[in-house]
Amino acid sequence: MPRHARNCTAGSVYTYHEKMKDTRESGYGSKEMRFGKDSVKEFDCCCLTLQPCRDPVITAEGYLFDKEAILNYILHGKKEIARKLKQYEKQKVRLEQEAAESGILEQEARVKSFEQGDSSIQRPDHTRVQAGSSVSNMTHGKDKELPSFWAPSSTPNSKPTLIKKPDEKVRCPMSGKPLRLKDLIPVKFTHIQDRDNKTSLIAKKARYVCPVTNDVLGNSVPCAVLKTSGSVVTMECVEKLIKKDMLDPMNGKKLTDKDIIPLQRGATGFSGVGVTLKAKRDGPSMMS
Repeated sequence: MPRHARNCTAGSVYTYHEKMKDTRESGYGSKEMRFGKDSVKEFDCCCLTLQPCRDPVITAEGYLFDKEAILNYILHGKKEIARKLKQYEKQKVRLEQEAAESGILEQEARVKSFEQGDSSIQRPDHTRVQAGSSVSNMTHGKDKELPSFWAPSSTPNSKPTLIKKPDEKVRCPMSGKPLRLKDLIPVKFTHIQDRDNKTSLIAKKARYVCPVTNDVLGNSVPCAVLKTSGSVVTMECVEKLIKKDMLDPMNGKKLTDKDIIPLQRGATGFSGVGVTLKAKRDGPSMMS
């Protein structure tokens, strides 16, 4: 369709293009968008650096990380936890001191009020307004009070924000579950056997294959990591070959269901994890 026909608004029909254009410009209605290839992380890239892993490791939930990146993340998380715990302990000591001081002052005030209790009852009340006395707001010492709410002495005091006790566990940046260094599993990718020795590994579109079926691995191919050997195989290989005997084809060790970890695909800072390739955002709708 030529551009003139798209911009033509003299027609009697409300075209689909005009409807989508008005929806984008007005901000009303739900919007859907399909993720492009640049928005989806490759299956062999780190979830932190978004770059191909040099020394890949995987969590029990199937998230792939570069070992150097995840080590720096864990060390930084422990330092932050130690710093927050130190601040929390200082706040705890300060609150205990304030509570002790307020308790002493309250006890002194009770003793003072008890000592002056009898004499204060017999004293005449001079604060009452006698009949025929002045109704001025400057009597009875009110002339010394500040009626202005903006005066510094009349403004409310803001209390400092209390620090909550921080979580003492470093958590996975993707799943939010506790993350420990000993729970990370080394991953071994099988390089593709081609005759192209000039092109670097990062520049190749097809970099790794399944060591059992020799199928090329990619985002469109569901993969799994075998915990006993760290090898990356296709889910088709797992379902058709490995689950029959539950033996690792690389070293012959016995496998369990927990030893087969599905590799999470996709995920960046702008898209979700898994095979979801569409983003939808609900907006306000105009009711007729």
